[in-house]
Amino acid sequence: MPVTDGTTFSWGHAALRVDFLVDPRGSVRVIGLGPNAPVRAPATPDGDAARPELSATVGLPLVEVLVAGFGRHLATERFIQTVVGERLAYQGHEESVTDGGPALRVDLADPETGLAVEVHLRTIDGVPVVRTWNRITNGGEQRLTLEAVTSFTLGGISGFSGVSGTGADGDGLAGLDLWSADCDWLAEGRWQRRALRELIVDVNDADHGRHRQPPRGTVWRASQGTWSTGRYLPMGALTARDQGRTLMWQLENPGGWRWEVGEQAGAAYLALLGPTDRDHQWRQALAPGEVFTTVPAAIAIGAAPDVDGGPGGPAGDGFAEAAAALTTYRRALRRPHPDHTALPVIFNDYMNTVMGDPSTERLLPLIDAAAAAGAEYFVIDAGWYAGYESWWDNVGEWRESPVRFPGGLIEVVDRIRATGMVPGLWLEPEVVGVRSPLAGRLPDAAFFRRDGGRIVDNGRYHLDLRHPAAVEHLDGVVDRLVADYGVGYFKLDYNVNPGPGTDGGGSDGVPGGGSPGAGLFGHEQALLAWLDGVLDRHPGLVLENCASGGMRSDYAMLSRLQLQSTSDQQEHYRYPAIAASAPAAITPEQAAVWAYPQPEFADAENAFVLCNALLGRVHLSGNLDRMTAGQHALVAEAVAVYKRIRADIPVSVPFWPLGLPGWTDPWVAVGLRGPGRTYVTVWRRPEGGSAAEQTFSIGHLVGRDTGAEVLFPSDSKAVVDWNAGRGEATVHLPEPGTACLIAWG
Repeated sequence: MPVTDGTTFSWGHAALRVDFLVDPRGSVRVIGLGPNAPVRAPATPDGDAARPELSATVGLPLVEVLVAGFGRHLATERFIQTVVGERLAYQGHEESVTDGGPALRVDLADPETGLAVEVHLRTIDGVPVVRTWNRITNGGEQRLTLEAVTSFTLGGISGFSGVSGTGADGDGLAGLDLWSADCDWLAEGRWQRRALRELIVDVNDADHGRHRQPPRGTVWRASQGTWSTGRYLPMGALTARDQGRTLMWQLENPGGWRWEVGEQAGAAYLALLGPTDRDHQWRQALAPGEVFTTVPAAIAIGAAPDVDGGPGGPAGDGFAEAAAALTTYRRALRRPHPDHTALPVIFNDYMNTVMGDPSTERLLPLIDAAAAAGAEYFVIDAGWYAGYESWWDNVGEWRESPVRFPGGLIEVVDRIRATGMVPGLWLEPEVVGVRSPLAGRLPDAAFFRRDGGRIVDNGRYHLDLRHPAAVEHLDGVVDRLVADYGVGYFKLDYNVNPGPGTDGGGSDGVPGGGSPGAGLFGHEQALLAWLDGVLDRHPGLVLENCASGGMRSDYAMLSRLQLQSTSDQQEHYRYPAIAASAPAAITPEQAAVWAYPQPEFADAENAFVLCNALLGRVHLSGNLDRMTAGQHALVAEAVAVYKRIRADIPVSVPFWPLGLPGWTDPWVAVGLRGPGRTYVTVWRRPEGGSAAEQTFSIGHLVGRDTGAEVLFPSDSKAVVDWNAGRGEATVHLPEPGTACLIAWG
């Protein structure tokens, strides 16, 4: 398809338009990204061209490629200004329609190396999100080694309308805020918002004359090892503070990824990458004719809400609108599965209950109590396959323990089915304990290796799913457990991080070989293929992505797996900050939150625990079999409320009436807005000496006299004063350590 005016072309739909420039050298750059609007807006009365916020007025090459032997133009830590990236020249582009939305392929080539790049973009009609990835072919005659490849680059990002993307003071970064989210075990998804100019210092290099060059530093986040979310979420956002438009992104890979935001030509830039040599020991050799495909990335645009205090948070900033767009995109990205709309209540025996020490004697009373409370799945967690000695380092064969289950595991499974629930089991498929008999039966090539030896992390070897023996073993385990026990649910855990990867391969049935990061990337692709195969054979099977309670919660995994554990957090008063922030990164119907009421808790405390999960997926636990009748009735009430509202969850999008929570905020709130009803969970935590009431706005309900109803707990002392004209709710929770679920509409 020819370029429309000789220098520019555009692609997209009414909700999202991407504008491209082909410069005189043939380099292709994104110069506009946002709602459907001209590349250059009509002139303002003073004669200047007013450009949309967060449009790229000073572009970067569409793809940056770091190739060994070519490097960058400047000594820098940044993954832009690569020699090969700037040489990639436009060869043409083609539009099509795929999977219900527009698609675009832009062809680029480097005449010196022979590298050819296909840039792929996809979007969904009406949704302001673009998904992009690049396919690179070595069309030359020499072997090349890739050290980094961007999935997406965007330059010229400014927080203002104005000339050249800068504000009145000429500083294009001054109006931008950067969002990022730190993660740790038990403390996932801690979002922070900082002024970008506080993070990137203005070095004022104008006095350097002909030696002038852009800053060398950047703000970046990257994964470490095999936990894609062990340190940070593979997400971020930029908000134009004055106008409120937000640009949000996510990277989709269960291992290595990097994003960076920096200053270039007086404005901000964004670069999104999969694994890199610097961050992940990733180097990918490409022989002539070989192909590499980058990690997919998704970019969303959120406009500022029309009403102050709208779903973007206080004063409205577009963050929640971008998160809503990503939520819709994630739903379209996923593999179809009935669990996404059924949302069954799951009881899992682990958290603050059996804690990895199951037996027939302990489980039978719990099964009856869980069924009486309304649970629909019962999952037997860790320990079912080992004796009473430590089970940590002998995992791998996944056969029941006759010591724990003298009548056989089938006795317990039959009781689960007899109560009307579906049985589930815990697996950690990618590991084999060093004491497991399986460790001696599988060949060395079936495990992660480095420098010729097996990698050991915390008493476990790591399977390399590029090897057919590893895949055959895991397929046999899953198929046997489904056939022998009728298992309908697997909790897939992942509690190790064996570093940057494996340098094994190139022989013994394992493809590849070379850098550890490339070995890990190959294993990750094999893991995703294995998961697809499991669900192809067992389409009704429900698979939970646990990953040590949220350490690998990316949308490469979640496009296949039905649920994501949000945390292993055992302290229920700390959980609201995790539960409330989770919908920014995970669709609510996939975000599994522990609810572990206990017989020693007062009713208000148990209600707080149960409220943690009511706007996500209920992972019920707790010693229900030792509860009083009144306590058991409270649990059953929460489950019944959840069943009444759960049909609304998969068609709703998140918002944060009090903004995204801080880790120690005394008041926390998260909402879901759908086509018919709006729900908000409000927590008043016991710490902080907070006042007994909190006021917040719900912008999309301004002027709607829908009334506010406390759904749970039914005996709550909560009082909600609703001002429809202002769209403002004042919630009174007279006692600290209490919570409630409220509905409008």
